[in-house]
Amino acid sequence: MIHRRFRYELELLELGLTRIAGVDEAGRGPLAGPVFAAAVILPVGWMRHGLPAPLREVNDSKQLSPATREKLFAALTSDPQIHYAVAQVDAPMIDEINILQATHRAMNLALQQLRPVPEHALVDGLPVKSMALPHTAIVTGDALSYSIAAASILAKVSRDRFMLEVDRLYPGYGFAEHKGYGTARHLAAIRDLGACAVHRRSFAPLRPAERELFD
Repeated sequence: MIHRRFRYELELLELGLTRIAGVDEAGRGPLAGPVFAAAVILPVGWMRHGLPAPLREVNDSKQLSPATREKLFAALTSDPQIHYAVAQVDAPMIDEINILQATHRAMNLALQQLRPVPEHALVDGLPVKSMALPHTAIVTGDALSYSIAAASILAKVSRDRFMLEVDRLYPGYGFAEHKGYGTARHLAAIRDLGACAVHRRSFAPLRPAERELFD
């Protein structure tokens, strides 16, 4: 049972690979803010014998409370045995290249920052054609691989913290509450205030011109 969420990592270890990175994103769906991606290389010993006690709660970030995510983020980023990187692609670039390409770019940027360089990546979701590294795509991978789950936590917490800063820069939209997602409050704020610099203008309902959206 200990190794159930290291199954994919263990298969790669059997092939002689040891630098295996989990990769995940946060923020594909919101109307505002960057898309974030994180890449994490966990120690081989953990893959063989299980996570240490402080990290036993690692899971798909969507299944964790904000407080638990923050606690695990601190544990993951303070352990010198863990190699990790976080990258982002901002709203104007999302509008320019589309959200799928922006997500893939963020994943590649995170992987490029990792030292040591990974030999293989485990990616949440579908295959990434632009990924330079050999990779295995795993649908719902954040629930099936501890490496991907760890990346999902780093990406989610990093993005949520960013959106708290955005809330201070652009008050009135409620970014601290909804993190840019299209809630009723957020849509009402767009109607009343118009779009701000971090909105994704290629996303419905921000296209076409925002003044036409609520006519």
